Amino acid sequence: MTSEGLYDIIHLKGEDIEIAFTHTNQYGEEYYSFVNGQHTTQGGTHQTALKEHIARTIKEFYNKNQEYADIRNGLVAAIAIDVEEPMFESQTKTKLGSNNMWPAAPQEHKPAGPTVNKYVGDFIKTEVDNYLHKNPLVAEVMLQKIQDSEKERKAIAGVTKLARERAKKANLHNRKLRDCRYHLSDGKGKDQETESCIFITEGDSASGSITKSRDVNTQAVFSLRGKPLNSYGLTKKVVYENEEFNLLQAALNIEDGIETLRYNKVIVATDADVDGMHIRLLIITFFLQFFPDLIKKGHVYILQTLFRVRNKRRQVIAIQRRNV
Repeated sequence: MTSEGLYDIIHLKGEDIEIAFTHTNQYGEEYYSFVNGQHTTQGGTHQTALKEHIARTIKEFYNKNQEYADIRNGLVAAIAIDVEEPMFESQTKTKLGSNNMWPAAPQEHKPAGPTVNKYVGDFIKTEVDNYLHKNPLVAEVMLQKIQDSEKERKAIAGVTKLARERAKKANLHNRKLRDCRYHLSDGKGKDQETESCIFITEGDSASGSITKSRDVNTQAVFSLRGKPLNSYGLTKKVVYENEEFNLLQAALNIEDGIETLRYNKVIVATDADVDGMHIRLLIITFFLQFFPDLIKKGHVYILQTLFRVRNKRRQVIAIQRRNV
């Protein structure tokens, strides 16, 4: 969590399942999931069930016409379940693929267990509903958070539509963005997709050298115009009202979350002076305020000063790149 919970963490435990969650003032959603003690960093069927049923149960408890997006905004939740003979979608065991809590055993005339979705859903529906009935003060704080999210969403609805139209027009010929051929979100399984990156520079002149020397297959360049706005403590409305932030958001394609992120690495490439350090700080503040998962999942990097290493026969330009 990047900010403190609005109420004490709700911790519920059952047979082969355990969940914990709270709401914060941060934007977006944040989930952690575990299977048999293994941290499934890419989620899976259990995390999908948690996300679906926790929002549905909260909505049914209040019995109001609430949007799921408003209920999930600021939600930080974790789930741990025990599954017999779990199946994963990769050798690294970072995403659960099992549909059932335990497999069928025909030789023992034992049918397959309940689906992961139903098992998690039944537990959440019963336990979360009971908890909210027993703790009206927590339910009151949660409702206030949901109403605040709804109010903010409606307040920026008009601005959002206008900003999207503006960004769409700009994307047709976005002078700030010099794009590359391959993107992380292409989903074609090519190596170039994971190598894709975007350099965020502080002006057209500063981006000149990077643009000339870049690999057009995997390296894109986005040029800022001067110092961006200090977004600390501001609402997401500023993302749509501020042209720089709106175009950057559109270039990265992260308006609805980082699942659609176009570049695997977002590299902040500002000058090695006081102004450059300030701009770097403002960009990182923007990401932390509105898209913290970009940093938490290791997509944001800082491009340090270029170093010239040479001897009598050879000269090399070295880059020191550091993960945030």
